This record gives sequence, structure tokens and C-alpha cells, in this order.
Amino acid sequence: MTDYKKQAAKAALELIKPGQVIGLGAGTTIAHLLALLAAEKELAATLTFVSSSFKTANLIKEYGLMLQSVAVINNLDIYFDGCDQFDIELNALKSGGGIHTSEKILAILAKEFILIGDSGKFVIALDTSYPLVIEVLPGALQLVLQRIGQDFPDAKPNIRMSQQKDGAVISDNGNMLVDVYFNKLIALDKLNIHIKMIPGVVEHSLFYRMATKAIIAGEDGIRTIFPQYA
Repeated sequence: MTDYKKQAAKAALELIKPGQVIGLGAGTTIAHLLALLAAEKELAATLTFVSSSFKTANLIKEYGLMLQSVAVINNLDIYFDGCDQFDIELNALKSGGGIHTSEKILAILAKEFILIGDSGKFVIALDTSYPLVIEVLPGALQLVLQRIGQDFPDAKPNIRMSQQKDGAVISDNGNMLVDVYFNKLIALDKLNIHIKMIPGVVEHSLFYRMATKAIIAGEDGIRTIFPQYA
């Protein structure tokens, strides 16, 4: 069976040049890309890596590659990441990992933010298959839940609970995560701003018009997709 994620990673590898600073997110496709890079020893030795993911950062160290803290990085040449779903404008939902705040910081620092993965991630318009995840300051949790209920009465906000311990999932930044399930998404430009304006919201998992291109692989081969704005 063809591993489309690995094929997408191979295509992404061709974009990396010696001496670059590369940002990496999380997920299977990113793990494939990192393994391919590690095999290109001469190229990899010239690169500096930063990551928004604890797992990916550990992989970078295991491969013996140069890992740097984002706190000392002014810019990235490329930031590669996967997503749960993205549309023709390259708006993306990154809901699973709960590290979207760190991911957005790297995406903003990058000259290019490239989504990579299998073709199943690509849709014409984002839908409600995945929740919008909100990172919330602990002291503002009840306020945020109340405002979501008032502003989006058809939505269902759920505090993300841990499967490994009793209690809520805590983000890398010490905050709460709230999964908001919509029956129908409002206009993404309005949703993007509206959620951010609620006091106590740190960030949300909608990456609105941030990606510069996407590389996907599927039965039709490898495709590079650029944003198509109406």
C-alpha cells in the first residue's frame, strides 16, 4: 500500500537548501520528512531546526541534528506542518495536538509556511468534521465558556479531558483547551477575529490565510496547491 504521507515528505525535502533554518510541526508526515533529512547527512549537517512539537524536538535530538529554541530565532526559511483539514484558500484546522499557539508562532516567523500530507486533508471549504480548539487562560475558563454559549448558541464547547489522568488536558503553556463543535461554521474571517477577541483566549486552531502553499500526495500523484482567494 502506497504511503502518501511519505511521498509528500519526499516532495517537501526537495525544497530545502543548505544552511536554512527549518521549522517542523508534528505528525506522521513531519516524522517522515525528518527521517529523510537525517539520511541526507551532508545537507542535514548544515541545517538548524526548531519545532513546535515535543515529540518532533526529541526526534531531532535523536537524529543528532541541530535543535534551537524558537526564543532565539528571528525568522525561519520554511515551516512545515500537517493539519486535520485545509481548503482552497489554505485555511487550515489544526485541532488534534493542542499546540496551535506554538505552531502559529513558527508559521508567522517563516518566510514560507507549507502544509504537507495526504490528499485526504484537502477540501473545497472547511467543514465541521473537526472542532475549533481554543487555548484559554485557566482563570478565564468560565467566562470563555459563557461567551461561546452566548455568541454561538448552536455550538458545543467541551473542556478537553485527559485520557491518561484524572482532570483536564493542560497545554504546554499551562492553559486549558476547549474543543468547540459547530453545527455550521460562520465566515472564517469573522470567526478568526471573533474568537480571538474574547478575553482570556490565548489562541485558536484555525490558521486563517497563513499557509503559502500545500504539498499533498494521493492516487493522482503529488500536487502543489497555492491559495485561491475569492
